[in-house]
Amino acid sequence: MAPDPRSLAALGLTRDPVAYPLTYPGRLPAESGLLDGDRFLALRERTGAFPGGWALDAATTLDDLLRSRGAPPLADRHPILAVGSNGSPAQLRRKLAGHASVLLPLTYATVRGLVCGVSAHVSGPGYVPAAPVRVGGATGRLVVLWPDDAQLSVIDATEPNYHLLPLPGTVTVSLDGGAPLAGCRLYAGRHGCLVDRDGDPFHLTGQAELLTALLADLPGLGRLTGARDPGEFAARARRDPGLRERIRVLWRREGRVLEQPELSRKETPS
Repeated sequence: MAPDPRSLAALGLTRDPVAYPLTYPGRLPAESGLLDGDRFLALRERTGAFPGGWALDAATTLDDLLRSRGAPPLADRHPILAVGSNGSPAQLRRKLAGHASVLLPLTYATVRGLVCGVSAHVSGPGYVPAAPVRVGGATGRLVVLWPDDAQLSVIDATEPNYHLLPLPGTVTVSLDGGAPLAGCRLYAGRHGCLVDRDGDPFHLTGQAELLTALLADLPGLGRLTGARDPGEFAARARRDPGLRERIRVLWRREGRVLEQPELSRKETPS
């Protein structure tokens, strides 16, 4: 039997950053689609139509397939802007498998007023993850994931270093260049974002490139970790929770952390 061309393996989407830290944020799909277990089914976008009406094939819309599988249609799901690895099918499959249905729509959107920055902490797998940074005038294309209630609960449990917040008022997310997407949220970092020695925010790149830049920007980081290259950094940080915390403290002590009040949780007065 010929291999399924829509399988994650055939599409080169199987490596998740938890298992392969230097692949962070993971490979993104080439187009909008539906993560369906070990497959990724491409969607044909329709101008002016809500994504639930986008076509999977000549006879089937996204909502048709979701309903046929007993899953909520898109209008009953939660649009979440993916700034880091939540746009990666492999990472999402890892998070959901065994805990919730691995049937999850992903749609590309135009984002204005925000870029993918870098969180001022090191994750358990040893990579330095993404965090949103508000930048006026910035425009880019990011993935919006659409979990149902159960999927969102599972994903939320994997995000202890982030708050799930509404988009800042200066940030818009639109599908197919249309009106802003109502109700869209994002995971904002609890630790602030990393800036370089000139105070400019780091932008998310491939992990090896990013770690090389971080080690060059702050020589004390290399001395603290004993890492001479990205592979050593990730391996040592993965093994040692205490080292991850010392790195976080170093960045803050050296003035490399940007706080963003508009991307912080608003506490309810007591």
